Amino acid sequence: MRRSVSIAVMTAALVFGIGMIAAGPKNFRAAAQEKPATAEVKIDNFSFGPATLTVTAGTTVTWINRDDIPHTVVSTDDPKTFKSKVLDTDEKFSFTFSKAGTYSYFCSIHPKMTGKVVVQ
Repeated sequence: MRRSVSIAVMTAALVFGIGMIAAGPKNFRAAAQEKPATAEVKIDNFSFGPATLTVTAGTTVTWINRDDIPHTVVSTDDPKTFKSKVLDTDEKFSFTFSKAGTYSYFCSIHPKMTGKVVVQ
C-alpha cells in the first residue's frame, strides 16, 4: 500500500514537472515576442528615408542624421507631439508612438524636408 502511494505521488510530480517544462518555452516565446518594436528613419541628402513609415502602436522610431549638416525632427501638430534638438552627423532622436494616427513631421532648419509616421 505504501509503495503504491509513493508511486502515485512520484507519478503526479513527474506529470506536473513535464507540464511545467512544456509551459516554460511558451512563456519564454511570449516574452520574446513582447519585446518593444523599433524602426529607423535615416536623414540623408536633405531627405527622410523612408518618407512614410508605417508602424504598430508602441513602436519606437529612431531618426539618425547621416547627412553632413544638422537637421531636426519636429511634428507638424500643435502642440508638438515630438521635437528633437538639432542633430549633428550621426546623432539620433527617438520617439515612441503609443497611439494610432498619422504623424507628419519636418526639419525646422530645412522646412521642405518632410516625412510621415503612420501608426496602426
